[in-house]
Amino acid sequence: MVDFTRRQVLSQSVAAALGASVIGVASGEEVDESDTEGAPSVKGELKRFSTTAFGAEVTGPFVFQDGSLLYSLQHPEEANPDPFGTAGIGYFSGFQFELDGDNDDFDELSTPQTEAEQRRVRSGNGNYTIFAHGRDEINDGEERLGVTQTPDGTDITLDNFNGTQYGAAATNPDCNQFVSSNEDGTEGYLFTNWENSPGNISRIPLSQTEDGEWEADLDDAINLANTEPLRELGGTRINCYGDLSPWNTMISSEENYAHPRVSLTSQVGDILDAGTGKGIAGAAQFWNRPNPNGIQNAVDNYYGDESWGIQGYWALTGVEFLAYYLGAERSDQTDYLNTTEPITDVYPNPYRYGYHVDFREPTADPPQPIKYYVMGRASWEAPNIQADEQTVYGCSDGDSKGIYKFVADEPIPSYEDPMDVSGTLYAPKITNAQANASTVGTRKSPAQYPLDLEWIPLGSASNAEIEEWIAEYDDVTQADYLETHAETDWEEDLEAALEEADQAVIENGNRNYITNEEIIEWADQYYSEGPDNVDEELRRVPFLETRAAAKEIGASIEFNKAEGVDSRDGAGPGDPVYFGISEFNDDMANDTGDIQMDRVDGGIVYRGELEDDYNISTLEPVIVGPDFTDEPEDADDALRNVDNVYVMDDGRVLCCEDGFGGPARSYPNDGLYVYQPPESEEDGEETEDGDDETVDGGDETENGDGETEDGNDETEDGNDETEDGNDETEDGNDETEDGNDETENGDGETENGNDETEDGSSTDTPGNGTSS
Repeated sequence: MVDFTRRQVLSQSVAAALGASVIGVASGEEVDESDTEGAPSVKGELKRFSTTAFGAEVTGPFVFQDGSLLYSLQHPEEANPDPFGTAGIGYFSGFQFELDGDNDDFDELSTPQTEAEQRRVRSGNGNYTIFAHGRDEINDGEERLGVTQTPDGTDITLDNFNGTQYGAAATNPDCNQFVSSNEDGTEGYLFTNWENSPGNISRIPLSQTEDGEWEADLDDAINLANTEPLRELGGTRINCYGDLSPWNTMISSEENYAHPRVSLTSQVGDILDAGTGKGIAGAAQFWNRPNPNGIQNAVDNYYGDESWGIQGYWALTGVEFLAYYLGAERSDQTDYLNTTEPITDVYPNPYRYGYHVDFREPTADPPQPIKYYVMGRASWEAPNIQADEQTVYGCSDGDSKGIYKFVADEPIPSYEDPMDVSGTLYAPKITNAQANASTVGTRKSPAQYPLDLEWIPLGSASNAEIEEWIAEYDDVTQADYLETHAETDWEEDLEAALEEADQAVIENGNRNYITNEEIIEWADQYYSEGPDNVDEELRRVPFLETRAAAKEIGASIEFNKAEGVDSRDGAGPGDPVYFGISEFNDDMANDTGDIQMDRVDGGIVYRGELEDDYNISTLEPVIVGPDFTDEPEDADDALRNVDNVYVMDDGRVLCCEDGFGGPARSYPNDGLYVYQPPESEEDGEETEDGDDETVDGGDETENGDGETEDGNDETEDGNDETEDGNDETEDGNDETEDGNDETENGDGETENGNDETEDGSSTDTPGNGTSS
């Protein structure tokens, strides 16, 4: 295990706060964008298959047994021509991958050159055919596809409720996984995530005709959010990507961006050291605040020029709608805005969201969901469950986040009751000297150096144990926020009580949930007693406050927008696992922490090799995106801001983009690329020209060119996010679909430059290389 002491971790925190240089940690300023060597580049072959319609991401790819391909059309602009102006799920009619590992089985698609090409889904082969749109009538007219309902059957949309909603209902289809019900894979159920809050997962019966076309039976489709088993679990929120488990079930991942307790690189210990959370308190502290996502405006008013960006605050949108989903009485809402009238009867427990959800018995009516609390709580994109059915890798999306590993004590399906699943949760530590400029004295290109990993155990528990810990917070409401943290009676003076409560929470943390002091006490005992010997009441900390706990013991929680992880079905020792990092910037390219390398705003796809015990100890860069200073001739055909990665059975990798518009390219559309690895590892090896480097215990000899920064200043006017904890922008995004003007950054999340209206459509105009 990596050797840490509590003093080292606290020293790093203090150094970051003071801007001093202590054990290699300084002020945290990001390096300027420059011409990073090896960006863009590919070890193997990358070929464009499709570009999606204007305003939309490429999400949820799935390849059927016959090689047919589908993906979701997520939040396209309404002005696109039918059928591309409404969110939906479609497949490429007339095309099947040959599944022989050869990219010659399809034609490369050209870049979109005209507005007409930008406003539709294009492909080199086949025709994109949508078989279901968001809000289509389903279940014999009882529901609308992707739309969550209250217990009495009322659709939770802005047509029926005032307040804030994370993403307009049924406009954000994401992950798709098909569970076949016959051997040929021609019939079964398509499970689709809907990236909203309240969250949703739909199940649509699909069948293939004799001529190879796919048909959806919407009359028998259902929204799993509206079934009692999922409602009893508290529902879900922000269902993003997921996976098909080795035991052939849909696993949906909750991308709960609102979980940060402290913003960006800060640690909970910084709050205790300073005696205040001013400048660093994160969104999780304000979960049960009346009108929770209004905290950013409140802090701006309280602190003026000393205000800061509260990481994840924008993901507090939809929490009150989640309360209505659970059956709460409507609070005083008006004019499409939340008010601060507290919800006092039913309120969602934050510790019930941010997990992987497995739908056991997927063909049952309804399927039975189980949340894997034991795998940790984060803003998950996806799990990747290995063939041993015990080892799971996961990526947490957003800024200053982690990739995590979980190892079950026994194969997961061997547990008769999924609540008995037990195991150990791990956080990463980057250990190689080349990744850290403060160690080797020069900043390296991430295109040319891998990241070496050690895995730090956070703790061990069972699913049932964690559920008992979670249940202790079930009865907390918005009234508790006011009554615990304010001296003024909120029923007599709500405005004064709310300000008092906000100030108290900023100073000392939210006392309604796990406290800052409990996290620090857990970390102290971790160091003195080991992860398995902390006090019983503190064992919950790393499972319910995973990010905060990992940061407190020195894990490398520095990844920016870790958005995908996958391996082929049945992958074993020696096989690759792919990790998609959408942006290599911010905390991966500043002067703090374990990763201090050159920026690549276009992101990187890493490959890790499974060892005999299914461990991964090295991440090798295989696809490197463009710098945002690159010209279109370099950027147009490069993979930009990778999102989902999907490994086909033949080893090729589908790479989806989530980097709408912005600099570098001559066109604004996201695309789907197919990566074909080199035939042998030797074919893909790259070395630094003229650089023969030896690293032993941190000593390095360079016989070639030393790397220097060229000092170029960059104006980041596109999809590159600036997150200094104070002044946060979201790259042209002024989202108004929920009635509030929101700047959605703080967590590294990009909402693709769309001004969204209530139906999820935007009002941008396509153009070459920019989006307004």
